[in-house]
Amino acid sequence: MIQQMYPQVFHPYTYELNKDMQFAAAHYVPHEDAGKCRKIHGHTYFVNVTVAGDELDESGFLVNFSYLKELVHGKFDHSLLNDHDDTFHNERSNDFATTEVVARKIYELIQTHLDELPHKPKCLQIFLRETPTSYVVYRPKVSAK
Repeated sequence: MIQQMYPQVFHPYTYELNKDMQFAAAHYVPHEDAGKCRKIHGHTYFVNVTVAGDELDESGFLVNFSYLKELVHGKFDHSLLNDHDDTFHNERSNDFATTEVVARKIYELIQTHLDELPHKPKCLQIFLRETPTSYVVYRPKVSAK
């Protein structure tokens, strides 16, 4: 993987973990304005996940890197993203398999896992590169407490 700097997320947490990974997948965008992207085509997606928290788990991890890889690579690698009916839907634009939506869905998968952990780390950012010249950054809105 190419060494790369990612957009920084400013936060109040003690620990920040970043995990880089990649997966190969195909997709298409089922909308008339998608141009060439209406046809099935593939990418090698590069993902950076940023997780933060104040407490470590019993093994001294904020979150085990292998869990993050399994959640993303294990689910999407060598697949047609549009076939993941539990994740993407071809009838709702907010759930099309676009890069923006893929980034959000990766966040949702990871945060759902993190919510089950007793020390409650938070996924702060997903950086998803679709091509050498195109990427998306997804950050969930921080709720005011």
